[in-house]
Amino acid sequence: MKRPEDWTRPSSTGRPKRLHRRSQHSLFQTRAFAMRVNQIRTRLASGDIVINAWLSIPSSYSAEGMGHSGAHSVTIDLQHGMLSFSETLPMLQAISATSATPLVRVPCLDAAQIMQVLDAGAYGVICPMISTPKQAAELVAACRYPPFGKRSFGPSRGLLYGGSDYVQNANDTVMVIPMIETAEAVARIEEILSVDGIDMIYVGPNDLAFELDGHVDFPRPKSEAAMVTLLEAANRHNIPAGIFCGSAEEARKRAAQGFRLVTPGNDFAHLTKSMKAAVQLVLNDAAALEQQAAVSHGY
Repeated sequence: MKRPEDWTRPSSTGRPKRLHRRSQHSLFQTRAFAMRVNQIRTRLASGDIVINAWLSIPSSYSAEGMGHSGAHSVTIDLQHGMLSFSETLPMLQAISATSATPLVRVPCLDAAQIMQVLDAGAYGVICPMISTPKQAAELVAACRYPPFGKRSFGPSRGLLYGGSDYVQNANDTVMVIPMIETAEAVARIEEILSVDGIDMIYVGPNDLAFELDGHVDFPRPKSEAAMVTLLEAANRHNIPAGIFCGSAEEARKRAAQGFRLVTPGNDFAHLTKSMKAAVQLVLNDAAALEQQAAVSHGY
C-alpha cells in the first residue's frame, strides 16, 4: 500500500502539472477552507478503500437511502441508468443530506453536460470510453476552472452544496475520472495517465471484456490480464484505480487486488437480487422466513 506522501512529486515548472499531486493542488492536502470535504479524497489520503454505490433508478428516495447505507460515495449513472438530468438534480440534493460524496457518470465526453452536472453539485465526473490522451485532456479541461481548464463559471448548486468558497477550491476538490474500457485505452494507458489533472481511473470490465475476449461471460482471460496491466500502470503513476464489480464478493477481491475504489453492483441489481431471495425463502423455507421476521423490521 502506498503512503500518502508517496503520491506527491515536486514541480519543476512552478505550475501544478497534476493538480492532485502538488503542494498547492494536492489530492491529500489538508485544506483550511469551508468547502465541504470530498470523502473520496479523505479516505484515499488515509490509505482506506472507497466503497461506491451506483444508482440507475430515477429516485431521490433511493438515492438518499443509498447515501445512508454506509457507502462513501454514490454515483448517479446517466450513461446506462434510466434517468435524465431533471431526475439527477433531486437525486444529488437527496445525497447531500448524507455523508456520501456524489459522483455522476456522464453519457459521453460532452463538455457542456459535464459542466452542468458539476454546477449541479457533483464532486466528480466519471466519463466513459476515454481511449486517448487527447480525450483525457478534454475531460480535465471541462472539469477545471481556468487557468487549469475551460470550465465555464456558473456554479449554481455547487455553491449550495460545496460552500461559499466553492469556486476558489473546486479545482482541488472535484475529481476527474476517465473510464478505461477499450483496447485502445489499454494500449495507451501510459499516455492517458500522463495527462495533467487525472485524479483516478475507473475500469469498465464488461466493455473491456467485449473488446478483448469477445464476450462478457466467464472466464475472461484477456481482459483480466489487461486489468492487471492497468492497475500496475496506475500504481506507477501514483494514480488510484477504481472498478465496477458485479457483487460484494467481487468487490472484496478487487480491493485485495489493489483497486482503491470498488462498486459492488448497482441499485437495480441489489433490488432484484434481494426480492428473488425473498421469494425463494417464502416458497422453499417458511421456517427460515419466520425466524428472519422475528429479528427484522422489514426494510
